[in-house]
Amino acid sequence: VQLQASGGGLVQPGGSMRVSCAASGSIFSINAMGWYRQAPGKQRELVATIYNNGYANYVDSVKGRFNISKNNAKSRVYLQMNGLKPEDTAVYFCNVKTTYGVAYWGQGTQVTVSS
Repeated sequence: VQLQASGGGLVQPGGSMRVSCAASGSIFSINAMGWYRQAPGKQRELVATIYNNGYANYVDSVKGRFNISKNNAKSRVYLQMNGLKPEDTAVYFCNVKTTYGVAYWGQGTQVTVSS
């Protein structure tokens, strides 16, 4: 599975941004799609995950502000980010997990929240 992230950039506090990730290859084997982020000097953290049945979960710090979605073909996953805060600044990585127990990563995309 290959992943290509897009979106990201600079946004003011309180603004919105959407990052996207396109999956290709053996996408039939994907059973979960998600987004992680890594801020400078911090460990990478799981932000949101969405499963094939549509169930999604979020880290507490983004609940009510971020929304993860995917298309039915499992070829794209999106992260809509609203009410952005400076502490959301990080490199965002898309991630998929397969039924074979293998995880794949996309390249990161920088999201900077600053006035």
